[in-house]
Amino acid sequence: MSFKALNISSREIKVKLTVFWILLFLCGVNSAQETSTRELRQKITTLRSQKKQVNKDTIYIGLLIDLGAKLRFLNPDSLLLLSSEAQKLSSNIEYFKGVSGALFNLGTYYSDIGEHTIAIDNYEMALVNAKKDNNYNLTLRIGNELANENVYSGNYSTALLGYLENIKLAQAHDNRKMESILYENVADLYATQKDYEQALYFYNKVEKINNLIGNDINSAHTMSNVASIYAETGDYQNALFKLNRSINIFEKNEAWDWLAFAYEVKGKVYLKQKQFTRALYWYDKSSLLHENLQDDRGIIDLYNGMAEAHFGLEKDSISHKYALMAFEISSTIKSMEGIKKCSNTLYKVYKNQENYAAALKYHEIFRHISDTLSRDENKMSMTMLKTEISHKNQQEALMIKNEKALAKQRLYIYIAILFVIIMSAIAFLVIRGQKILKKLNKELEIQKLDLEQRESELWETNNTKNKLFSIIAHDLRGPIGALEGLLKLLNSGDIKEYEFKEFIPKLKNDVNSISFTLNNLLTWGQSQMREATTDPTNVDLNSLVENNINLLSELAFTKMITMDNLIVNKAIIWSDENQIDIVIRNLLSNALKFTPNNGHITIGYVDRHEFLEVFVKDTGIGIDETVQDQILSKNSNITTYGTNNEKGTGLGLSLCSEMVIKNGGNLWIKSELNVGSTFYFTVPKGKKHFQKSA
Repeated sequence: MSFKALNISSREIKVKLTVFWILLFLCGVNSAQETSTRELRQKITTLRSQKKQVNKDTIYIGLLIDLGAKLRFLNPDSLLLLSSEAQKLSSNIEYFKGVSGALFNLGTYYSDIGEHTIAIDNYEMALVNAKKDNNYNLTLRIGNELANENVYSGNYSTALLGYLENIKLAQAHDNRKMESILYENVADLYATQKDYEQALYFYNKVEKINNLIGNDINSAHTMSNVASIYAETGDYQNALFKLNRSINIFEKNEAWDWLAFAYEVKGKVYLKQKQFTRALYWYDKSSLLHENLQDDRGIIDLYNGMAEAHFGLEKDSISHKYALMAFEISSTIKSMEGIKKCSNTLYKVYKNQENYAAALKYHEIFRHISDTLSRDENKMSMTMLKTEISHKNQQEALMIKNEKALAKQRLYIYIAILFVIIMSAIAFLVIRGQKILKKLNKELEIQKLDLEQRESELWETNNTKNKLFSIIAHDLRGPIGALEGLLKLLNSGDIKEYEFKEFIPKLKNDVNSISFTLNNLLTWGQSQMREATTDPTNVDLNSLVENNINLLSELAFTKMITMDNLIVNKAIIWSDENQIDIVIRNLLSNALKFTPNNGHITIGYVDRHEFLEVFVKDTGIGIDETVQDQILSKNSNITTYGTNNEKGTGLGLSLCSEMVIKNGGNLWIKSELNVGSTFYFTVPKGKKHFQKSA
């Protein structure tokens, strides 16, 4: 495609460019951009002096584009000439960035003079080249200006879709500055439709983004626009507050074009209050700045405002002059909104002069433009967006209401500052006292917890002692006392030696029971005093079972109970040998105790993935469900007599459960009354040890 700009010949460019350079170096520029334009001109001059051939220099092309943009409102002809030259040079070397930048400037030039069709053509060509160059920042700027052109032409629905599409693109590329600008333009669009509530909703979003960006100029732009909305809604106090802040920023940064706009809005604030003389004061300040600016679109509202102020002062001739000037500029640049406002002002002026024919003419223009701008598709599009965010509006409306309430309370805040300082001093003393009290309370709480813990430990120790003495008194004193009595009888000669020998089997059983009970007591005592440690190693489970079967074989023989060991020789477990030995002995002992004569006991295991599930099954009397959970409890001390009136300590099963848990397993029971019980416990499999070869 061709990259040539529209409506200008290369010869005309050369002629005008030559004139431009002469004028540019002979005259100064009275604006805030003087330093930057001089710097750009100096760089261009340096490049031209250092190189004979600058036509292919992309830096040179970029300087032409930047300088043209700086001169937009100062010298629009220079904008046209510089941008046309940059577009031509970029096209020759297929420099897409330069082409898109130059076409963007040309679109701006034609937009400013009201040639919207030509402006749109240049913007669309610029957009194509910006996308080729993957220049997302410029793509967003071009998309924004294309939407603006639709606003100027009255195509609000198309403009709104353009803004929203570019907002998504800005968010995707985290371009907060352009996101802010686009949201601000959406707000302006609603303001033109007099939907000020929706406009303020979007301005609120813009202010939040500006706070994240942290740029004072951007914030001042938004404050000026919001002040214009407040002027329309009658919130003059907030309007002046925001304007004064923005004017200070514009004056400090010498942003004359925006300062002229802020002055014009301040004039509008007083115009709305019918303070016409004060309004003209600020309009005149804005007019003085416009003498050095060529911003036709910006001057329309200024002239129309001056017309309305003079009309209010009953100076119809002056009002007519400014209204007519504004109308002619609006017509020249095809500003639909400008034509609408100015025709309404002219209608009022002519009506007041009793020139009803002229008044009717401008009233018809006003109605026609109003109907065009308010056509159904515009309203429908904007209403759809409004509906889409209606649920957010409720929250935002509350925030705006709160902000207004806070603004009215600012005066009271200043009065309250002194009171706050005094209260702060008092609060400091109170807080300091509370901290000291809190510290003391914390220390007391720590002491209380320490005492409670010691009390708990003492209670547990005392309980352990009582339990130990109870077992010794009831379970050990009886057998030992019987042995002592027999020995006394033998020693005194009351029984003969052969008679004493008849008691030896019973005495042996008593001694075995005492030994078994003492072993459990010692293990339990160590556990309660936290002195027992678990030292796991690889243990042969079969050997442990066989040793305990042999140890208890005499008791099994007495009750004619058979014991089957189903555990194979290679059943290796990872556990503390002594602790698991106690578990197996107690489980087998309990099984013998509660299994009637001629019963049967089986001990075996099931091989699981990472552990062995060992079981001891008997054909005994079974255990009631209400007792099953209690007998495994740590603090359990339930003593039950066996089938032959055997007595236990009540420690065995709770000790077994504790030992199994210490070895990384669990113990549980399945039992049925008069059928039998099965005790299960898990224990980790043995670990394989590999010897490193030499």
